Amino acid sequence: MALSVLGAVALTGCGSVKNSGSTSDPAKSPVASTAATPAGSKADKVTINFMHSWPAGSFKQQNAVLTRIIDDYQKANPNVTVKTEVLENEQYKSKLKVLSASNQLPDVGFTFAAGFLEPYVKGGLFEPLDDVLNNKLKDKFVSGTTEAYSVDGKTYGLPVELNIVPVYYNKAIFAKNNLQVPKTYDEFLDAVKTLTKNNVVPIALGNKDRWTGSLWYMYMANRIGGNDPLKKAIARTGSFEEPSLIQAAKDVQGLVDLNAFNKGFNGLSYDEGKSEFMNGKAAMYLMGTWELPSFTTNPDVPKEFKDNVGFFKFPALNGGKGDVNSWVGGPGAGLYVAKNSTVKAEAKKFVEYFVEQWGKVAVTEAGVIPATKVDTVAVKLPQLYIDLLNELNNASNITLFADVQMKPSAAEAHLNMIQALFGKAVSPEEFAKKHEEALDKAAKE
Repeated sequence: MALSVLGAVALTGCGSVKNSGSTSDPAKSPVASTAATPAGSKADKVTINFMHSWPAGSFKQQNAVLTRIIDDYQKANPNVTVKTEVLENEQYKSKLKVLSASNQLPDVGFTFAAGFLEPYVKGGLFEPLDDVLNNKLKDKFVSGTTEAYSVDGKTYGLPVELNIVPVYYNKAIFAKNNLQVPKTYDEFLDAVKTLTKNNVVPIALGNKDRWTGSLWYMYMANRIGGNDPLKKAIARTGSFEEPSLIQAAKDVQGLVDLNAFNKGFNGLSYDEGKSEFMNGKAAMYLMGTWELPSFTTNPDVPKEFKDNVGFFKFPALNGGKGDVNSWVGGPGAGLYVAKNSTVKAEAKKFVEYFVEQWGKVAVTEAGVIPATKVDTVAVKLPQLYIDLLNELNNASNITLFADVQMKPSAAEAHLNMIQALFGKAVSPEEFAKKHEEALDKAAKE
């Protein structure tokens, strides 16, 4: 079944250091041709600076495929050196912000959709990529993905990921505690209570990075109020003080009161939270499908753990307006080209090559669902992939990550409030009021 079926799915919302490679001198003039430069050519030497957020430690398979694609590109274009800088996700976003202030962005880098992308576009920092999109890549993307990287009718990023967020669970822990996969939120709460009673951590969470907790809030908001309240609140056609959004905040704190999460979760990083689940210390883990490589194909992960990973949809709430086939997710990282790059033509050529090659092997070699179309009949995949790809095809709605929908200042306030909410440092009503203030202020920027 091809991922092109996703064209019927609405993406809610507006349009993730160490150095490697040579330190060759930057090019005096870019290579404009889309054909590979023959070996032995006297074309000017070109260095493309590429910054991304897939470190080998956290994203082993993604990093390996990325590195191979770069090596292949350099072999086909011997006058080109792609110099990489890689940072963890939050460090990456912080450095991108710092570099943008002095207009010193690397030639190519990762960006994210909608509200994250918009300030860089408005600041004249990203180059439109419609010429690249309409060349070899035309019609290769899943419908609705590139639109999330569009501002005022122009495309400023080409996505390389497409994700949804399931609840992963440890089958062995569930069996040992006589638990079934919960179909409703009440059954989910019963499972949490049973696990806590049996001295098992119900849910793994590392909320130091804050967006991890936002996933929980987004699902609560969706299952209570449906697709519209959160979308409208962020777009300023609605309010965070809408009853369903306040109730979602109350329900998050209800889970905290049940000791649903591992101890110290607000001080644990993303990787530390994940390790609680992968080490068998927690029964469940809410996270995106970008983690599929860790759960299925990573050779460093024990087979016993891989065999015990299952997933379920975030359950429906009794009386809620949400649909269990509505997911949190959307396009993940995408590639941009810097507006002031001195090697802009070669940078675009590299982006086109990377997206095309990545789409061919992302699922089978990196375990990542790409934003370009995949025919699952033509590839051999673990069953967990097939099941989640089918869920993606059958999704009734995909709500883009809340912080990505928002402008950076509002996103920062949202993430801070998420951490405060989980830490019970604010009431649900204060949580809503702070969002209103931040979003109103951002709208005037």
